[in-house]
Amino acid sequence: MPLPFLTADRAFDEAADDAALPFDDRDQWRRPYRPGPWRVALAALILLLASYVLVATVITAFAGSRSAAVICLLVAVLVVLSALRLLRMGVWVSARGLRRVGFLTTSTAPWQQVVAVRTVQQPVRWLGLPRTVQGQALVLVRRDRAADAVPPLLTSHNSDFLARTEAFDRAADAVEVWADEYRLG
Repeated sequence: MPLPFLTADRAFDEAADDAALPFDDRDQWRRPYRPGPWRVALAALILLLASYVLVATVITAFAGSRSAAVICLLVAVLVVLSALRLLRMGVWVSARGLRRVGFLTTSTAPWQQVVAVRTVQQPVRWLGLPRTVQGQALVLVRRDRAADAVPPLLTSHNSDFLARTEAFDRAADAVEVWADEYRLG
């Protein structure tokens, strides 16, 4: 049942949901798009697995094996942290630069090093797997690196934008606007 009232941080219509609010701090890192349904579904399944591991922890603790319960608890914490990291993955922007957050690595490019951010048509990985398909990619061209050395920031077939072409176009446009605003400003 949807609630009829609006809160201070909610927009009035769907089109304004992706726009930054005027009082937001531009120095904070923000993702200019929402995580996609594939990423959220995978994180939900991982959290479901974590709940089973936590139940196993409780059962093991009541059975009397404290060391096994501690190991189960550590596994559950690692599973929860991996789900949170999976949700954090993506492209983040701020007034300081552009940040690409991967599962294990994070790289930041200050705006002074950014030459261009553009959308190109190229073979892209399907859901991050080795299989490639023809799609669009948002690529970053840096002053200090070759264009081939930097992986694409966003692709039209990753877990955020698979079968959501409009969302990819909006996100790519938002990142390009941030790049144009801060690179030149």
